[in-house]
Amino acid sequence: MKSLSITGIILLALSVLLFYLTSPNFTVNDLKMSHIMGILGGIGIGLIIGGILGYLSKGSAIKAEQKKKEFKQLQKDKEELEKQAAELAKREAEFHSQNQNPQI
Repeated sequence: MKSLSITGIILLALSVLLFYLTSPNFTVNDLKMSHIMGILGGIGIGLIIGGILGYLSKGSAIKAEQKKKEFKQLQKDKEELEKQAAELAKREAEFHSQNQNPQI
């Protein structure tokens, strides 16, 4: 989101620069309805683009978080299975040692 804000500021500065280059003698008294419509249109387009990009970046962040949770769960499952396998191997070794050395 920080990079989107920086991009928005750069585009805003560029639009101000282009506006002042195209009309160097502009004053507040020269502000017409077409200027206001252009400003509102630019704000609207910026909000639409920002909303779409925000939605996409939030969706990818949620997917990344979900993958991270799944990975942690798989690691826990793997550790649990390894513990069970070690315990089963220990029991099997004890069983074989008892069968090889029968007590009378």
